[in-house]
Parts: sequence; structure tokens; C-alpha cells
Amino acid sequence: MKKYKVIGYKFPVKLHAELKARLFYDEIPMTKFIRSYVEAYLNKDSLVLEFINQYKEQEKIQNKKKRNENKKLIEKGEKIESLFNLSKEEIEDIYDVITDNTRGSEV
Repeated sequence: MKKYKVIGYKFPVKLHAELKARLFYDEIPMTKFIRSYVEAYLNKDSLVLEFINQYKEQEKIQNKKKRNENKKLIEKGEKIESLFNLSKEEIEDIYDVITDNTRGSEV
């Protein structure tokens, strides 16, 4: 099984040049920038989620009710995580056990 997946995007030439210049100025390789942003998004980083919510509002993606429901679900998940005081590794271990048990019942 491959450990990495190559992802490609089409960017307008001007946008690509501006991004490349800005990342050069900040001394961040493009791959690290993209990877860190994706990881922050998946880890529900509050700054990234705030940006995503602003973007969805500006671009009229989801209505306000749906955005608020999503925000409440994320907050509820954070409360549950803090209630059980589990580390990310422990949560991943639990997920792996559930996945293994689910696969075992399919056989």
C-alpha cells in the first residue's frame, strides 16, 4: 500500500506566482504549507475553522443554520474529548479497534 498520494491542482498563473513568492518570503516550502494547512483543517484547528466558516459565509456555502449546527457539533465533540481526557493516539487506537471489529463481523 502506498504511503503517500500525489494531489494536483490547477491554479491561475498569477495566483500560483503570488503564492510561490509569498511562501518563498516566509521560507515555507509549498508542500509543507499545503500539508500543514490540511492537517490543521483535519485537526479542527480553531483558526482554520474560523477561516472556513468565513469563507462559507462569503461564498454562500451552507446556510447559517447548517453552519451553526456544525459548529455546535464540533464544540460537543471537544467537550466529549475533554470529558474522557483521551489523547489523539488513544482515540485513534479506539477507532482502530472499532474498525477491526467491524471488519471481523463482515467476514
